[in-house]
Amino acid sequence: MPELPEVEVTRRSFAQRIRGARVSGIRLGAPLRWPLGIDPQQLVGGVVGDVLRRGKYLWLPLARPEAEEGGLLLHLGMSGSLGFDEALPPAGKHDHFELHTSKGTLRLTDPRRFGAVLWSSAPDAGLAGRLLAGLGREPFDPSLDAATLHSALRRRRTSIKAALLAGDIVVGAGNIYACEALFQAGIDPRLRCDRLSRPRAERLLAALRVVLARAMEVGGSTLRDFRNAHGAAGEFQAEASVYGRSGQPCPRCDAPLRRIVQGQRATYFCSSCQKR
Repeated sequence: MPELPEVEVTRRSFAQRIRGARVSGIRLGAPLRWPLGIDPQQLVGGVVGDVLRRGKYLWLPLARPEAEEGGLLLHLGMSGSLGFDEALPPAGKHDHFELHTSKGTLRLTDPRRFGAVLWSSAPDAGLAGRLLAGLGREPFDPSLDAATLHSALRRRRTSIKAALLAGDIVVGAGNIYACEALFQAGIDPRLRCDRLSRPRAERLLAALRVVLARAMEVGGSTLRDFRNAHGAAGEFQAEASVYGRSGQPCPRCDAPLRRIVQGQRATYFCSSCQKR
């Protein structure tokens, strides 16, 4: 699933190019998770503003002549990707949404159709508002400090890995990045949240920021089919210290790395370096 780094990499790959573009048409393919929520013809003539990201969602604002302003909330689902170019190849069976503009076409490709494109008058209104309301803080938000993270985690009795994946305390720690951040911080993924000390919460936040920043720097992770809007794959998976490396030696202590299942997700860690 595209996580925060992949979504941010995608945003950066087309946001500047599409800014100021005028919508000339919409093409809808097979239904996605939710309906668009507006007559596509009502979007024609709209001008694209600054594309923003919140968690794993993108907000594409549209200023429409003589009409209510608003925007499109986009989600890549489990296996979706966005492409943007002046001349894309003909749409295929997995291309379910196209925004035709004066600067090119923005296309959502989603083989599993778990993605979404929906209209809202504002990011905090309607269905968009309900989807975004439960998200935790952004990992690079200056207001998110070790004390805040520690306080929130101390109220949970789940494992620290499960709390990171939940996304209602801090967004962005998808499965790969949660595994990597916990390894960098030396924390066992099975540790119960209410037993996490303040110093370890500080190390975890620092590690999470380092991991996510590096992932964005190298284009995210491509395990199967993720591509940015230029069609480029991510490279972070090649740098992973523990993820996908079960049985291989730990890069720190040479002990064999382990794989367990937590909440139906694979967890990779070093039982020697990462302490409960």
